[in-house]
Amino acid sequence: MSEIDLYGLFQEGRARLARGDTAQALVPLERARRAAPDQASIREALGCAYLRLRRFREAEAEFEAMLELAPNDHYAYYGLGRAREALGKRQLARGHYRIATLLRPSNDDYQRAFRRLARPTSGDRA
Repeated sequence: MSEIDLYGLFQEGRARLARGDTAQALVPLERARRAAPDQASIREALGCAYLRLRRFREAEAEFEAMLELAPNDHYAYYGLGRAREALGKRQLARGHYRIATLLRPSNDDYQRAFRRLARPTSGDRA
């Protein structure tokens, strides 16, 4: 696949996400991922789509892959935290939110997520 075709798939997926057509965004984004699995931006967009569709295990996998590609990406830590929190892995999510907050301390969303999980509960899973 040419870079132009790949970029077109990525842009189409992002545009569908922006319009709220999340399920329809999966087709071009998944095709783009298959063609270029080492592109963090594609992984991020796909992870966001999976989060919106409540496909948390798939979102978790995309944000994990994103961190392999970009280990200092604050949003990847936040996205992974959101996926893991939704899966009931509060303790792990708390750690990811903490790292996101340390990497981008001015981000209010990261701060709120970290504070929300600041206290462990008896039902926490790793």
